[in-house]
Amino acid sequence: RCSAFGARAWPGADYQMQFNSLTFVVFFAVVVTLYYSLSSWTARKTILVVASYLFYAAWNPLFIVLLWISTIADWTIARRIAATEERRRKRLLVTLSLSINLGLLGYFKYGGFLLENFVSLMGGLGMDFVPPAASIVLPIGISFYTFQTLSYTLDVYRGQMQPRYSLLDFSLFVSFFPQLVAGPIVRASQFLPQCVESRRATADSMGWGLTLLVFGLFAKVVLADSVLAPVADAVFGAPDTVGTFEAWLGVFAFSGQIFFDFSGYSTCAIGAAMCLGFALPDNFRSPYAAIGFSDFWRRWHISLSQWLRDYLYVSLGGNRKGEIRTFVNLVVTMFLGGLWHGASWMFVIWGLLHGFYLVAEHGARRLLGGIAAFGSRPARVAFGVLTFIIVSMTWVFFRAADMDAATTLLTTMTVPTGMGSLVFAEQLPVIVFVLLGLVGWHWASRNSSLELMFERLPLWARTLIISTVVVSIIYSGGGAQHAFIYFQF
Repeated sequence: RCSAFGARAWPGADYQMQFNSLTFVVFFAVVVTLYYSLSSWTARKTILVVASYLFYAAWNPLFIVLLWISTIADWTIARRIAATEERRRKRLLVTLSLSINLGLLGYFKYGGFLLENFVSLMGGLGMDFVPPAASIVLPIGISFYTFQTLSYTLDVYRGQMQPRYSLLDFSLFVSFFPQLVAGPIVRASQFLPQCVESRRATADSMGWGLTLLVFGLFAKVVLADSVLAPVADAVFGAPDTVGTFEAWLGVFAFSGQIFFDFSGYSTCAIGAAMCLGFALPDNFRSPYAAIGFSDFWRRWHISLSQWLRDYLYVSLGGNRKGEIRTFVNLVVTMFLGGLWHGASWMFVIWGLLHGFYLVAEHGARRLLGGIAAFGSRPARVAFGVLTFIIVSMTWVFFRAADMDAATTLLTTMTVPTGMGSLVFAEQLPVIVFVLLGLVGWHWASRNSSLELMFERLPLWARTLIISTVVVSIIYSGGGAQHAFIYFQF
């Protein structure tokens, strides 16, 4: 998705160092070998920093400069914030950090979008304004590492952590390649303490880390790209040609695709970090078994929703300033959360809808909270199913090319028009099986974790699962090497 003036980035762009590429397999093997061949902890951290810059440079070497700017700026500013007692000076310094980071993010991600809308506004006022031709390339992962570095400066400003004086450690925190371009968004308080003492994976953690890498690749290459993406692409690519059944199938297919794609990346990132002895936070926790929208955002893209909660929602006043202000804060937070995903009114609509869902849920909880049936198991299941359906319908605005396409598809979904051509009739059993399996797995693991569930299985079952997954990845071909969807953010 891109505008005439906007930053160019969308799945399918030529990213050289994806987890689902042979290049990354070779790169990772070399990094792990070098990392464990050195005894000095400083030398091993240096290897990781250099490897991280090489990983990022595989896309566009020039944008390493942006990483350096964010790294040096926040490392320096945080130290100065901690060194001064003057409240006004602290505010000026944290404002400087916000200006640098959000300024870079704003220019590269939203500059074209703002220019395009300014041109439209001028046209609406009868002024024919033609700006110089511009093509801003969106630096991969800029939204993720910008939020990471900001969390550090803000935590130091709030007195929640002390600044780190090792530039090497802080550089590793900002650039750590497993999660650099698509998260999870790691807090400084989570990562920097791990840089103090030497990190080495045990045999068990190395084995589980490699297993997570395989599971993440299976989710991306097989389930997202091979099974579900063709259905979602066909339906969203020609929404005016499908029937009601196909429309619903395409929307549910995209719900599955974006989960397997994004959670697949997060799983790979966590697994790769684990192989190096580092721990990254979970980013998904059975989101399609969420009961309500607050629960959904506690389970979907957890690192982003917690960042928005702690640094935006709470800063706006949270729920401390009355009910109306709470509702406004929820909508503003989700509006900016939608805009974080991309410079498009479609993302804004998607974010605003989730904001209004949260407001409606808060209101319903007040009205119905005293009714016993509201908390019964049948009611919880019903609310869970309703949540999944509404979340899936809202994904239409996230995925559709424009408002006309979204409106057409939603109209087809809600006004029955028959089965359609059933282009995917042959693949239908597999598609339905994967979608039902996804929702069923989320409900089964709602209060557990993949690791715990896998550990409970006998050895033969674990071996069979891993073997099947590996064979599936090999035979799927991974042909087109589709970029991860969240690379554009």
